[in-house]
Amino acid sequence: MGDRASPLRTAAAARALPGGARHESSWAAAWRRLRRHRLAMLGLGIIVGIVLLAIFAPLIAPADPLAIDYAHPAAPPGAGGHLLGTDAVGRDILARLIYGTRISLQVGLVAVGIAATLGTTVGLAAGYYGGWVDSVLMRTVDVFLAFPVIVLAIGIIAVLGPSLGNVVIALGLVAWTTYARVVRGQVLVLRELDFVHAARAMGVGDWRILTRHILPNTLAPIIVLATVGMATAIIAEAALSFLGLGVQPPTPSWGTMLNEGRGFLRTAPHISTFPGLAIMLTVLGFNFLGDGLRDALDPRL
Repeated sequence: MGDRASPLRTAAAARALPGGARHESSWAAAWRRLRRHRLAMLGLGIIVGIVLLAIFAPLIAPADPLAIDYAHPAAPPGAGGHLLGTDAVGRDILARLIYGTRISLQVGLVAVGIAATLGTTVGLAAGYYGGWVDSVLMRTVDVFLAFPVIVLAIGIIAVLGPSLGNVVIALGLVAWTTYARVVRGQVLVLRELDFVHAARAMGVGDWRILTRHILPNTLAPIIVLATVGMATAIIAEAALSFLGLGVQPPTPSWGTMLNEGRGFLRTAPHISTFPGLAIMLTVLGFNFLGDGLRDALDPRL
């Protein structure tokens, strides 16, 4: 009979080897490889910094993001005590950038959570059961893939109405297809391995096989997809807010700030420059970390 435990669970539960040495778990080895990836560590540092900004925004922000300094509208950096200047109506740009991290991270986390949950569920069912279940689910995926992501998101928001909650729902509903296809491919391989056949021979139910044996072995690509998906969601939220379909003013959002500054690119370029840099830096952080995780979690290593 084949092995009764999945490869990931077996490696994680390895016992002491002769001579007192211990077998390194799969996740410990992945973390060791990730620490050697300099860009991944840089990306992780950027993300940690942004998370800390979001958590401690009320303590770090130099001013109320909605407060208006009537004496210094569109002030350049440093003028009137505003480190990064003010926007067209006199609100502190640095304060709005710091509070904008909350919107970006909230949208990214919830949208990725929706997409990963829905896509993983569909991928598990399609890959494990096959047959007509696989055909129906994958044809549904093909229908969603037939539409450009941003166009589909705009269509969903046009029906639901522009708001932060609807942006999250729209981005989650347009991003799940990637998870479904990747997880399905993983399951098609895993379901033919010995530990799955052994579990079936022991009378283990499908639900337990999927959740205890197959799902843990699909976590590596899901984690990588989720990390990169955070960057995509942040860019998409900024694009929708720029078009007026996302977070509504006066709530500070990086995309909204870009839109508010587009009419002042010649006279006050800093209004759009700093939100653009914040988006670029955050996306780079998640992309660097995603590249490092992809290499660290590669089983061939």
